[in-house]
Amino acid sequence: MTASASAFLARPELIGSFGMVATTHWLASQTGMGVLERGGNAFDAAVAIAFVLHVAEPHLNGPAGEVPVLFHAVRDGPGRVRALCGQGVAPVGATVEHYRAQGLDIVPGTGLLAATVPGAFDAWMLLLRDYGTWRLEDVLEPAIHYLEHGCPLVPRVVGTISSVAEMFRKEWTSSAEVWLPHGEVPVANEPFRNPQLAAVWLRLIREAKTGRGRDADIDAARAVWREGFIAEAIDRFVQSTEVWDNSGQHNRGVLTGADLAAWQASYDEPVSLDYHGHTVYKCGPWSQGPVFLQQLALLKGFDLTAMDPLGPEFVHTVVECMKLAFADRDGFYGDPDFVSVPLDVLLSDAYNDERRQLITEQASLENRPGIADNRRGWADPAAVGRGQRAPEFGFSALGEPTVRRDGATGGDTCHIDVIDRWGNMVSATPSGAWLQSSPAVPGLGFCLGTRAQMFFLDPASPSVLGPKRRPRTTLTPSFATRDGKPYMAFGTPGGDQQDQWSVVFFLRHVHHKMTIQQSIEAPMLTSEHWANSFWPRAAKPGRLLLEDRFPAATVAELRRRGHLAETVDPWSLGRLSAASKVGSVLKAGANPRGAQGYAVGR
Repeated sequence: MTASASAFLARPELIGSFGMVATTHWLASQTGMGVLERGGNAFDAAVAIAFVLHVAEPHLNGPAGEVPVLFHAVRDGPGRVRALCGQGVAPVGATVEHYRAQGLDIVPGTGLLAATVPGAFDAWMLLLRDYGTWRLEDVLEPAIHYLEHGCPLVPRVVGTISSVAEMFRKEWTSSAEVWLPHGEVPVANEPFRNPQLAAVWLRLIREAKTGRGRDADIDAARAVWREGFIAEAIDRFVQSTEVWDNSGQHNRGVLTGADLAAWQASYDEPVSLDYHGHTVYKCGPWSQGPVFLQQLALLKGFDLTAMDPLGPEFVHTVVECMKLAFADRDGFYGDPDFVSVPLDVLLSDAYNDERRQLITEQASLENRPGIADNRRGWADPAAVGRGQRAPEFGFSALGEPTVRRDGATGGDTCHIDVIDRWGNMVSATPSGAWLQSSPAVPGLGFCLGTRAQMFFLDPASPSVLGPKRRPRTTLTPSFATRDGKPYMAFGTPGGDQQDQWSVVFFLRHVHHKMTIQQSIEAPMLTSEHWANSFWPRAAKPGRLLLEDRFPAATVAELRRRGHLAETVDPWSLGRLSAASKVGSVLKAGANPRGAQGYAVGR
């Protein structure tokens, strides 16, 4: 470790042998550890955590959102890693023609037109049924308790509600019923109740009682969600309501009960890449996950170990590789059920050896997708123009975007890492259905997601809007094996920043031998060079944000090289967590930024 890095790295990582949980909220972490201590496995704990996060961080995720999961189950065999796709698809009525007819050139970032089929609930139920051991009512019990008796809302939740309170009162009155009790913004750190959602889970448990055992009850709950009273309430609301969104007009959504009934979560094979004794696994190109791997493929050609992890050479090299990989993300990624994504080329040594030659000592201000399978990657022609007039989303605000009065955000989420005593490991990034993104569905106490804003309305895009397509989500958990053995589950919230922050964390851990906690706490950076995945899909070429704990000489040299480098608050970028296993020793670390992330274990 270099001297310049060591001054920032004081706290040790957490070590145990029984079980470890690391996530973005202290209450959820304690819930997960409680499950492990009571005999549940990592999958039971992850599901229980997820439903508590809906209560504790409702501005960052909800039951009708989405979740990708990477996991290792001991029973699947040594080193086996699987993916679970909890990303719902676009409704059958979601066509480019329909949205263009509403006068739109991009999908709104709020409201009902941005809704995809809810994916999170079914994905968690599938994981619980196939790999968990607890009953449905047991994993839901902690969430129901906090919904009925109150959960202390951290100041950021209250700040989010305050930002959109007037819009709730005037436009989204069903949200006002849930989030403005007695017409007032809740008080920070005071217990907040959501009896509507508590009643939904209690009714779901009752209606899912089959008398045929745990698995049958879980399948019955999935059916109730897709085709029962929950789907009926969603269908009735969307089909009968015109909702104001940030297009500036009232629009009716296209999601139907039939769309919910037709979709189920599914398992998937992850994509992987070998790097310095590790194999890193990511979800497929229906997520942005492979962009992490392409960055590693580009960085293979540099001696990062010899670079100061807080120095200008390291930052410049990593950021320039990011630019090329993210250009290919936008140029080629989409739902592989509908488009051909040339991942074998994009992750190959030959392709990245050629791409690497584009990197010079000066920062590039261009968007440069490559040529793969004899086709050049698509580039959004309007992204830079939108960037010049786009609102600031405040990425420097402790890793969470500022919420505008119309509910638009730059996107953020939660993350979960769990390891149990048997060696099962879970990395999951639940998100969507934020309280500020869409009006609450009457009687349900939660809102729909807005992930469809990640589609384009340009038919040339590989991620063009279309019926039953998955949007190319930013959600991207990470998993690594070392020497063929399951080693680390890790990830972060943060929209497009997820596969920036996670990459920097991983590189410092591998090349500079920082511990998990040290890698999390070291000064972080963010590039806004390429088109943001969230409305209004803006790009800011060359813009680079660095926590001001980076040395002044590093910032000055980056500016000399042409980066539009700005410093932000010292503990403001990144919300990483991670958990690892080496033999019988378990380790975990969590993000201190915002005093909300938490790791617990014993």
